[in-house]
Amino acid sequence: MAGTARSAQAAAGGPVRVDRDKASIARVYNATLGGKDNYAVDREVFQRMRDVVPEVQELALDHRAFLIRVTRFIATQTDVRQYLDLGSGLPTAENTHQVAQRLAPESKVVYVDNDPSVIAHGRALLEQDEQTLFVPADIFSPAEVVGDATIRSFLDFDTPIALFLLGVLHHHDGTPTPAEVVAAYVDTLPSGSYVALTHFLDPEDDDSAVARRIEHVMVNSPMGTGLFRTRAQIEAMIPASLELVDPGLVLLSDWWPDGPRLRPLAPAQRCALGAVGRKR
Repeated sequence: MAGTARSAQAAAGGPVRVDRDKASIARVYNATLGGKDNYAVDREVFQRMRDVVPEVQELALDHRAFLIRVTRFIATQTDVRQYLDLGSGLPTAENTHQVAQRLAPESKVVYVDNDPSVIAHGRALLEQDEQTLFVPADIFSPAEVVGDATIRSFLDFDTPIALFLLGVLHHHDGTPTPAEVVAAYVDTLPSGSYVALTHFLDPEDDDSAVARRIEHVMVNSPMGTGLFRTRAQIEAMIPASLELVDPGLVLLSDWWPDGPRLRPLAPAQRCALGAVGRKR
């Protein structure tokens, strides 16, 4: 089945046009992580964010560290060996498939994104790893993703899947709503599946000004998105069918930390929440 899926994906590949004049969410994130797969317009957005909040890069690094710890948790503490990573972005160090397959080599990972830059890189995965697949699709159209024949032939939707919605929901403010997007995906997953999500946070305290400054730069940049929602708004995105893994919905660095915190968090690091839930 995996070979069929990969052949179908390869056959579907066509020319990909990358717009170098418009900032890309994936490329801005890549620039923030110190990557090289970005253009001047992306670095400009990153620099504008850093100008208003110098420690914004630490927030991006917290997102990457959260992904690594969640993947490690699933690979070592559960029997789940299938991952559906939505809005995967550009490859950097320690991607989902690298962490999962190092700890559980039989793990299968599907990345989904519709950013042209990501599509070009994603296709290269075909040449590298038989257990890893990339599918171009709009992650905010759940029916399109879960109904995709290539994904269906690569992952078994009758056995538990780890679904990742990391760093993507705050870039969506349309129809369906973020809560409806999450619910639609969770409804398709079998019992025992895990869902991980992160979201920019307006902490509604002294750090709100930091959140709003970053949001203002993102929304008014060529990238055009990046909303900081309240805890209540983020909690409303988590379906009742998910039982949150301890410690629940918390600051990114507070979810399964690798060790004691030796220095206070910067204000920007207090402006994002993450959680992992198991479907009942």
